[in-house]
Amino acid sequence: MAKKRVAAIVKIQLPAGQATPAPPVGTALGPHGVSTPEFCKQYNAATESQRGSVIPVEITVFEDRSFTFVLKTPPTPVLLRQAAGIDKGTATAGRSTAGSISAAQLTEIAQTKMPDLNANDLEAAKRQVAGTARSMGITVSND
Repeated sequence: MAKKRVAAIVKIQLPAGQATPAPPVGTALGPHGVSTPEFCKQYNAATESQRGSVIPVEITVFEDRSFTFVLKTPPTPVLLRQAAGIDKGTATAGRSTAGSISAAQLTEIAQTKMPDLNANDLEAAKRQVAGTARSMGITVSND
């Protein structure tokens, strides 16, 4: 069987189990001729267990208008906000703090994000997550 030719790769972030053919799904996939209701049905079925969080998805659209998709881990800022129990980070990172997380929570988030990070080990992943936390005004306590 001949390999299908890739027409486009589309990346979007959607709420788990709640995708609808309306924007942003329709506007992202419509120009490529993909059946948006079919994508939404498959995405919602795949993410039903993660309801309540945002799940990025990378959709590969082929020339025959078929598609495949790969689910990614939730964005680091979303995980940090949930761990710190805040709605959003601070606008003045470095001068004010929005919240704090423990070292154990930092490790847990780094382990969750590990498949999608370009880190060689857990320590490097923790440093990346800590950097994101710092830019959001979230402090990491060493207890």
